[in-house]
Parts: sequence; structure tokens; C-alpha cells
Amino acid sequence: MTITLQDCRALDAQDPLLSLRELFHIPHGTIYLDGNSLGVMPRSAPARVAEVVTLEWGTDLIQSWNKHGWFSKPGQVGDKIARLIGAAPGTVVATDSTSVNLFKVLSAAMHLAEADSPGRKRIVSERSNFPTDLYIAQALCRERGFELVLVEPEEISAALTRDVAVLMLTHVNYRTGAMHDMPAVTAAAQSTGALMLWDLAHSAGAVPVDLTAANADYAVGCGYKYLNGGPGAPAFVWVNPKHADRFWQPLAGWWGHATPFEFTPDYRPAPGITRYQCGTQPMISLAALECGVDTLLAAETHGGMAALRRKSLALTDLFISLVRERCEGHGLGLATPMDHAQRGSQVCLTRAEGAYAIVQALIARGVVGDFRAGDGDRHKDILRFGFTPLYIGFEDVWHAVDHLHQVLQTGEWRRPEFNQKHAVT
Repeated sequence: MTITLQDCRALDAQDPLLSLRELFHIPHGTIYLDGNSLGVMPRSAPARVAEVVTLEWGTDLIQSWNKHGWFSKPGQVGDKIARLIGAAPGTVVATDSTSVNLFKVLSAAMHLAEADSPGRKRIVSERSNFPTDLYIAQALCRERGFELVLVEPEEISAALTRDVAVLMLTHVNYRTGAMHDMPAVTAAAQSTGALMLWDLAHSAGAVPVDLTAANADYAVGCGYKYLNGGPGAPAFVWVNPKHADRFWQPLAGWWGHATPFEFTPDYRPAPGITRYQCGTQPMISLAALECGVDTLLAAETHGGMAALRRKSLALTDLFISLVRERCEGHGLGLATPMDHAQRGSQVCLTRAEGAYAIVQALIARGVVGDFRAGDGDRHKDILRFGFTPLYIGFEDVWHAVDHLHQVLQTGEWRRPEFNQKHAVT
């Protein structure tokens, strides 16, 4: 059955989330399918950031730490993020970057594993995990005498031997959009005595997450993708309350001190998640992040994450169907699982030739996705498209695939300007 533009417009007309698109500034003529790299700017962000700059910083100056609640802002924003990831109030803090937070919690997890089971000296992760996670793990393993073991997804279960200290996974794979079964994987790791650390960079704000129900041990996540916090937005960190007070995190800065304004020469860690802060927090960036998180919380009156998930799956199903219908014969493969339970909120197409140039040709037409290089034998190059249900509609999907069809049919992607590599792909 052929899917028409009119069919897609009818789906938009019935969409209960349609009004949420007005929360965002979307450039005219742009179909933005890269929210899994950088979310669209909330309309509220410029005024809020200007308020922080001109009033709170410009007029009230240092009084703003108290007068405008700057000092408690990391925890306040963390509590809002907690509502999106199944965490209790007071267990999440918005701070630092994903890489820095991963360093903190992985170090703490390694300490915990050594204390409870001294023979456990392995960290297991996916070979296709996001590289910064692997780099952080490599550095810590070298420093602490651990071994980093990288496996394919189907090999994870067999790799959970009794010498594994931590299983470190990204919930939704950045290359393929494949999603792990968080409760099942967590239970499997813990049944062997390993600790479970999740990276939620590609799932927080995109798919339902319940860290508490899954009984995970540690989690980190990104603020500038589906949380729409702006470039370089603070990330977040969560620690299961049963672990939070057992070990210092390695970056023992003054914001993680139990009484930072006593300025004592000795470090005493604050209780709970507060100790996972380090230095002075970026108030302007936190204000922008809070605007982004608020766009997700606005969906709570429209069905919340469950409604966003239903629309996300409908959008990605539509995209896959239209690509198969309209782009057959052009060498495109599908890296993303068809099974809804295994799919995040993105669709990744593969192609042996010209993937980068095809993405560049699409961007020139106003359809913004991105490219991820393959690694030879195991993976082809990937055309990656993220679907943020807060601001992407069904008509957007139809037009995006129409542009893809035209780029492929005409060979437009072969033009020299689309084959010139930029620093950021």
C-alpha cells in the first residue's frame, strides 16, 4: 500500500503532541533529523539566558548564588531530569560533561568492586560503544590495573564471567539505534556479581527509562541531545542510593564537599549524589538546559514519555516504510532493528558508497541528518536520522524521504562540493 503525503498530513492532524512543536525555534525550510546529536533550541531559551546574563549576573552579581538559587540549581535541574529516567528526587545532579561524569562513576564502581570482590579486574563493554566511553574506561583500566574487554552485543552474556567488575553499556547504540533491554541486562550482570553502569546519552528524553525499576547501579547522560539543552550543555549523573555514600568520586572538588563554605583544608564528601559535583557550576548553561528539560516535562500533560515513545515508533516505522517503498534499488540497508523493543528513536541506513556525500546533499536541501563512518569489515558507513517526537511530524518524514529519493535518483550526491569532508561529520 502506497503511503501518500495526504496520509501523513492526516496523521499530523490527529497527533496529540502536535502543539509541542511550538515550544521550539525551527529554522524555516528545515527538517531537522539530528536531535540525537544536538537538540533544537527551545523558544524560551534566549530570554531565559538573557535574564541570567543581564539581571542575575549583570545586576545582582554574586548575590545571585542565594537570591536566584544558583547554588542549588544543579540539584533542581537534576530532579527534573530524574522524572524522565525513573529516578527518585535527590538522586540526580546536572553537572560537568558525560565523559567527566563517566570517569567519576566508573572509578567509584571499580573501587566498590575491588572492596567487595578483590579478584574482579575486568570491565566489559560493547565494541561499538560510543568511543569516549571506551577511552575513559581504557584510561582508568591502565591506571588501576584492570582489563577492558570489548565484545559484540550478542557476546555480552557469555562475557559476564566471575572476574567482571562492571558492565558498561550505552542504552541506545549511537551508530545503529539498537536498544538494550535495561532490566534484563542489568539483572544478568548483577547475577554474576558485576555492577551495571548505563550511558543514557541517546535514550534520556527519547525512550522511557526506569533506572529504579531496573535496579541499575550507576548512570550518566547527555544534556544537549534529546534534552535540548544547547551545545555543550551540562550532562547528568545518577547513582543508586545504596552506593552513593560508599566511596568518594575521584574529582573531589569543593562543590562536592559536605560544607563547602566552611573552606576547611580537608575534604569531607557531601552525602548522596551531591558529592558527584566537582567545581563551580556553569549557571548560564544550566539555565539553557533547564529550558530544554522543561520541553520534555511539558509533554506530561499530553501522555508523557509513553506518548512520546508511541509517536517515535510511528515516525521511525513510517520512515523505514517510505525508504523501502521509494528508495529501493539504491543500495541502502537498514542497521536499526525492526523490533520496537530493540529500537531507540533513530533510524540508521547503511550504504557501501557515498553515504557522507548523500547526507551533505540532503543538508543542502534542508534535511539535516548526519554521517558515521564504518570500520571496514564489521560495519558499513551510516546515514543517521534522529526522530524527536516533540518537534518532528509525519509530513516532515514524507518530505525527508522524498528528498532522499531525489538525491539518489539524480545522482546529485556525486557533486564535488558534497564529497568534500568537513571537520565535523
